[in-house]
Amino acid sequence: MRKYTFCLSIFLLLAFTSLLFQASAHELQPGSLDVRQLTSERYELIWRAPIYYGKPHPAQLKLPVDWHTVGEPTTQQLSDSHMYRRLVFVPGGDIDGKTIRFKGLEATITDVFVRISWLSGVEATAVARPGQPWFEIQGQRSSWEVAADYTILGIDHILSGYDHLAFVLALLLIVSGWRRLLLTVTSFTLAHSITLATATLGLLHLPGPPIEATIALSILFLASEMVKVNRGDTSLTVRKPWIVAFVFGLLHGFGFAGALAEVGLPDNEIPLALLMFNVGVELGQLMFIAVILVLIRFLHRFRNQWLAWIWQLPAYGIGGLAAFWLIQRVSGF
Repeated sequence: MRKYTFCLSIFLLLAFTSLLFQASAHELQPGSLDVRQLTSERYELIWRAPIYYGKPHPAQLKLPVDWHTVGEPTTQQLSDSHMYRRLVFVPGGDIDGKTIRFKGLEATITDVFVRISWLSGVEATAVARPGQPWFEIQGQRSSWEVAADYTILGIDHILSGYDHLAFVLALLLIVSGWRRLLLTVTSFTLAHSITLATATLGLLHLPGPPIEATIALSILFLASEMVKVNRGDTSLTVRKPWIVAFVFGLLHGFGFAGALAEVGLPDNEIPLALLMFNVGVELGQLMFIAVILVLIRFLHRFRNQWLAWIWQLPAYGIGGLAAFWLIQRVSGF
């Protein structure tokens, strides 16, 4: 039995170590393509390709053959992506029905969110996926199509946001009881929905880097609270976790708003796009919570067979990740 326990503990430790090395990567973050009409026959294209396992994203932008690049394209390397910018000349200016491809996207696990803006003020959105690494340009999309696009974007963002998931995981491991858990998750949801809306609509703005660093600090705080829980100690987080979830949820909402700002909102569908992005975030969060609760229930069957220190692994694993993120983000100021 001790041999089984030792092997299982090593497996858990390796899992957390693997997550640590991948934590700074953005292999799940969706890319984005912004197509803006500048004149009757000229368009600006900004293709942001996320860093993929520490390397440039393998997908390459393939434009219609009759689109001609004007001048020299530029490349800018950001902390989490490469940004490619080019100006193209389109004979006649009509791009409806044209197909843009992302060669190599099929070999990845990332989506590409596309936003097209015309001089008339009309905007359209689309999503290219590994299973369909291309999209056909259409005019203004229906409300249903916009809703679907931003819902998918919200799900993609939360499931690729390791920091947000680590925070939710820490809450799940601290809170006991279905009612307390429901109240805590609801408080977190309400809080980040408030700041997501206010920040996205421009009613409140805070600089991104300090917010990201503070989010890492919030996870580190919860990790320390997990250690207290495992030792049988108590604190405000243990007694009233919904208060802590609400306060820190306000910070996480600014993080969500930062991701949404990179893509933007269609001017003619701002309320709908914002709502459905938030719905997507909640759907992704609920999916994650459901998986973790099933896993916790399964592991508790073997609780009496494990050494006591094994139950501290998640706390120190999450704490190690949070400390890594905090140092990384503060050093990036």
